[in-house]
This record gives sequence, C-alpha cells and structure tokens, in this order.
Amino acid sequence: MSDRTGRPASHVIHPSEKPGLLTPPGSQPIVYATAIEKYFGLNHVLRGSSMTVWPRETIAILGRSGSGKSTFLRCLNFLEEPSAGTVTIDGYPVEAMPMGGRSRHHREQIRQLRIAAGMVFQEFNLFPHLSVIGNLTGGPIHVKKMPKKEATELAEMYLEKVGLKEKRDEYPNRLSGGQRQRVAIARALTMQPKVLLFDEPTSALDPSLVGEVLKVMESLAHEGQTMIVVTHEMQFAREAADRVYYMEEGVFVEVGPPEQVIDRPQDERTRQFLSRFLGAAHAHGEGSVHVPDEDLHIHADGDEPVHGHGEGSAQLPDDPFNLQRAEADELHRAQLKARAADQMGPGGTDF
Repeated sequence: MSDRTGRPASHVIHPSEKPGLLTPPGSQPIVYATAIEKYFGLNHVLRGSSMTVWPRETIAILGRSGSGKSTFLRCLNFLEEPSAGTVTIDGYPVEAMPMGGRSRHHREQIRQLRIAAGMVFQEFNLFPHLSVIGNLTGGPIHVKKMPKKEATELAEMYLEKVGLKEKRDEYPNRLSGGQRQRVAIARALTMQPKVLLFDEPTSALDPSLVGEVLKVMESLAHEGQTMIVVTHEMQFAREAADRVYYMEEGVFVEVGPPEQVIDRPQDERTRQFLSRFLGAAHAHGEGSVHVPDEDLHIHADGDEPVHGHGEGSAQLPDDPFNLQRAEADELHRAQLKARAADQMGPGGTDF
C-alpha cells in the first residue's frame, strides 16, 4: 500500500534524508527503496536496506567490496530481483515477487521502472556492431517508439553534452575506455530517465581516463540530474553528492552529508573503512581521488598480501567467501533461468 504521494506505507525516511540544495520546494521523493532484501542461495547480501531520493539529488554509495552496494543498485531497476521489499521510482511501485510468476501488470510495472531509471555499467555494455549514434538511438526508437529523426537529434544533443559529437559515426572498438563510458552515459541520457544509476563507472578505466568521465558526471550533478552512484571516487562523493550512504554487510550503517560521512564519520565501521583506505588513495588528475577496492589493498599489518602483476594490477589470493558467493550466484542464475523458461513457455518473451 502507498499513500497519495507514492510513498509505501512501511517506508521510513531517515532523518538525514532531507531534500538536496537543487530540489524544488514542495517536491516529493522520486525514489523509495523500502526494506530491500536479497539472497544469493544461502548468502544474505542485502538486509532490509532502504533509501529515499529527492529530485535533482546526487547520492553516493560507498562500501567495501562485497558489501552489497552494487546488488542494491541493480535491485532498484530489477536487473536483480529482490528477495523482498518494494521499489518505487517516479510513482511506479514494484514489489519483489521472487517466487511468484509475473503477471502482465507486474511486467509492465518493471518496464516502466526501467525506463524511469537508466543504468550506466562498469563495462560500458555498448553494442559493438552499432555505431555510436546507433547505440544511442536504439532505445528511444524501439522502447519509447520515438521517430528516428527526433531520436537522432536527441542523441546528437547528448553526445555534444559529453564532448563526443564528432564520434557519432565511429564504432566502440575505435574509442578509448573513457570515450566509451561517456558514450554509455549519453546513451542512458537519451532515454531521458528520471534517475541515472551508476555502478562504479570508473572502475574499469585506465587511471588517466578517469578524470574525463568524472568531469561529465560532476556536470550532470550540478545541472540537477538525479543520480545514484556506487563509487570509490572519494573526491567526487565529497564535491558532487548531496548525501552519502556507507554500506557494510548489506546494511546502510551511516547516512548523511559528505562532510559528515567522509570527513567526520559517526559509526566506527565507517571510520575503519575510511582510515584504512584514505591513506591508500591516489590522484587521478582533474582533482579526483580514487579509494582502492578493499580487495586490491596491499596490507601492511601482517595480513596475506595480494600479488602484483605489473602496471599496478593485483590478483587476489583465493578467498573461500568469494568462491562460495560465486557458487551461490551461479545457482541463483540457474534458478532464474529455469523460472523464466517456465513463465515464457515455448517461443514466449518476458516483456
């Protein structure tokens, strides 16, 4: 059940979840994530995580590797089906139904949710057989039924915004990693989403290319594009975010403005995370600072070190927890595939 503003009856707004500086007066929240739970097999990844986002806010989610932050983001547009909870974006509420078949109405709700919440991935996910302009116009034409001329004009406008209009006819394999990620951002913008979701958008980039992507993201934040960003870029979180969430073991243990969570954390777990990593932060140019993932940290306190492989890369020692999670993920994917086949039937489609 929801009230007339679309807020689920069970949703509790955290005291720190106040409208951002760019939020228009009288606005209602645009995102309610209510008590999101997620299991991968026996692995309890998300433990009742909730979030409220107001229009024109930028939200940063921090946390150790494996804390559940990317899973939470993917649950917001049902790329991962939550095990329990409700997600409401732009007035479209969708309840988790992990064990039940999706009705036509439920599938339509998810489709509308995904249109409202655009996703920018770590690995770009551009179609290699399509030109840049083809990557951008496909969604508006086929999903939103937009005329090709209008979709092309929109795509060119967003390519210009990310500084790549001259690359409209290139193919992804002829672009640098930073350029591909900027194209991915432009592609998401071309769908004109209410909210943009970023899943560690700089983590797959060469350090020299990080600054150009962060510059685009900071520009979007200052223009009032609503964004939820999973990141290890502390300088971006400090300068662009209205609010920072620190997640540990599937729970948001600290929520507040960046000057509190990053500079004066109240929770001991947040303090430990920041004290451990801020000392290992390194510059990327454009004034950005990257905090390495926990898994790539070389410990100086007697823990087993990671093994270097040149150019600053590292390989993790075998971790039973990571191996167990991979097995649970594989089992979960198999279960989802079997359930999808049952729901679709011969020759059917899910949407």
